[in-house]
Amino acid sequence: MPSRPPNKSAERGAETLTHTGSPPGDDAGAVRRFRLELVEGPAKGAVWDSSADRCSIGGAEGNDLVVDDATVSRFHCEIRIDDAGARVRDLRSRNGTVVDGVHVIEALLRTGSLIRLGKTVARFEFGTEHNRLPLWDEPRFGALSGASAAMRAVFALLARAAERDVTVLLEGETGTGKSQAARSVHERSARRDKPFVVVDCGAIHGNLIESELFGHAKGAFTGAAEQRVGAFEEASGGTIFLDEIGELPLDLQPKLLRALEAREIRRVGTNTARPVDVRVIAATHRDLRAEVNAGRFRADLYFRIAVVRIPMPPLRQRPEDIPALLDDLLASLHATPDEEAALRDPKVIARMKRAAWPGNVRELRNYVEQYLVFRAPPPMGDPAPAPSAPPAIDAGVPYAEARDQVLADFERRYFEALLRAHDGKVSRAAAAAGLDRRYLYRLLHRHGLGPEREAQA
Repeated sequence: MPSRPPNKSAERGAETLTHTGSPPGDDAGAVRRFRLELVEGPAKGAVWDSSADRCSIGGAEGNDLVVDDATVSRFHCEIRIDDAGARVRDLRSRNGTVVDGVHVIEALLRTGSLIRLGKTVARFEFGTEHNRLPLWDEPRFGALSGASAAMRAVFALLARAAERDVTVLLEGETGTGKSQAARSVHERSARRDKPFVVVDCGAIHGNLIESELFGHAKGAFTGAAEQRVGAFEEASGGTIFLDEIGELPLDLQPKLLRALEAREIRRVGTNTARPVDVRVIAATHRDLRAEVNAGRFRADLYFRIAVVRIPMPPLRQRPEDIPALLDDLLASLHATPDEEAALRDPKVIARMKRAAWPGNVRELRNYVEQYLVFRAPPPMGDPAPAPSAPPAIDAGVPYAEARDQVLADFERRYFEALLRAHDGKVSRAAAAAGLDRRYLYRLLHRHGLGPEREAQA
């Protein structure tokens, strides 16, 4: 291949890997190296070589491969290498992601695949060598356990993040252990003897979240009968964990950004700035890059909290960890020897490893608890029904709009079926779906399935 100019994006990606790697001497996993060459568009000729297992592509400076093209979204798509190969996933981009002429939400790549992002086209190629990824040398980190390479890679990132007061963003599906990861980082940090304060941004009404975070003065609003100290002040010297930060109202995001940048807060109803000394860890089940593209999350706040991004892998991607997780659950639930023997039966373990576990470790715990109550293995879910014919595609509708219509239709049908399966009981439905009850209420209202409709069902 001809010589090429140095790629600043590749250099930045290498720095990020070094920053979040494990200490020297740790074992290392291997993922296949890959290369992206821009063959069309304003940056034609640029080449990016991977140094880790993923690559974020877009116009914003926070990406691994930055593409200076007005038709490319700030966070356009991400490529990730795993056991199944290389996958590209669109991040709800404005113009969509096209692989070999086909619009995709997610797709497997092969050597020579052409990925179109607006006017830019990138050629994907597998390399002949492998990148060595840092792995933690133990199958446990704090409250988390897992001997799989996926989890040991996460442990290595968590350990390095714990060494400094860097802001951490934990990403992953519901039930993947984000809360345990946050607490484990705190307990391994220099702030371990100080408070660990949790704020669930998805469980507090939008009008109250500002007071929850920053506190309020007496009489600041109706019902404020006395002064209140907020979570930032409560966590002084320690760590504040902002769970489900993707649910934070858009109008409050600038205030949180100001608090993170200036390290000071103002209680509601006052003009006095109060300095705060806290370490911030945030978590979300959403991809905030897609939320930035959709205008639901501020880009500047994303860059401020995503100093170190740590994706938590779902249970279906690490089935080899189920036996160890099962041991932990049985011990914590005080199972009898007979109960332990029944659940450790090789046939039961094999079924567990084949299950999808959409609720991840939380769902696995529910499964074990149900067994201990009913003394019989509960169902793990029936095989998926045969897919119905897909809806007709209207090529005259912009890609993003058509995609949102399909996703909205899926959400509505899913929630209708969920409510039917649980007799309209939102609390039971939320537990089965692995969602916070208040968050499920919001989603139901979005689709016209609120309590009024449930009462008629």
